[in-house]
Amino acid sequence: MRTCLLCVWCLGMAMLVALPVAAQQEQDLAPYIEDHGNGTLDWQEGRIIGMGVGTPPSGATSLAQSRAMAVRAATVVARRNLLEILMGVQIDSTTTIENYMVRDDAVEAQVRGHLQNSQVIDTVYLQDGSVEVTVGIALRGGFADVVIPRTTLFDTSPPIRVDPLPEPLPDPGASNADMVEPLPAGAAGLRSGLVVDARGLDARPAMTPRILDQDGREVYGSSFVSRDYAVQQGMAGYARDPQAAAANDRVSGNPLVVQAVDVSGEARTDIVISNADAERLRQAASVSNFLEQCRVMIVLD
Repeated sequence: MRTCLLCVWCLGMAMLVALPVAAQQEQDLAPYIEDHGNGTLDWQEGRIIGMGVGTPPSGATSLAQSRAMAVRAATVVARRNLLEILMGVQIDSTTTIENYMVRDDAVEAQVRGHLQNSQVIDTVYLQDGSVEVTVGIALRGGFADVVIPRTTLFDTSPPIRVDPLPEPLPDPGASNADMVEPLPAGAAGLRSGLVVDARGLDARPAMTPRILDQDGREVYGSSFVSRDYAVQQGMAGYARDPQAAAANDRVSGNPLVVQAVDVSGEARTDIVISNADAERLRQAASVSNFLEQCRVMIVLD
């Protein structure tokens, strides 16, 4: 009996140890979602959700009227919370949606118009008579067309296809660190996207992020994509786990995976990769249009 009890105790302890590990693994594989208390911002799906609670007024003459007024009040609160989250979203490393709204009255009016038309996702009637309403808005599509400044310099040229460069002869005086991995020739070597692992750098997401080399030269940004792609798909997806990012439909197949070495920009939304990885990216992008199509995933903490 003592042996059996010991086995049960050991099994219980093993389960207790496994629980936080499993929870951490689930967190790692989860989409990159920011919890704002009264709502969430899902950077992978490009969606913001706001929640609000409304209470029935004391002067209601019927249950139907009471519920209708509570729903209306909850919707107002939910959209107010949605606006609060929206205003803090980074468009780029220096500009939030709030900044852009403040300096452009037309943008502010259009944002508020989108807000008033935000979709009611769920309505829950609580036991105390109050109502909880959840509303949502997509960060992409028509809303993105409003909040991404048209002064941003997007690529307006047609896609360019370049044949693979011949593999350079090795330089006897160059070290291994100076050698850049050549792009494999043939269809099997074409890259399907880019995954940048920026964990541990306190990097933050943005609607129009940039990727730079160590000399500050842009290797991915608005000038690499058409505005239509940026508006409809977002310039990058975000994830918490490199494996999950590589398997995402946005880049899956044969993505180029690189490690970020630093972050840049006032809001820490611009990612810096090594010069060697930047050259690998340039080579890969010269024979495939994955950058033009915004096939980029960024992994954050």
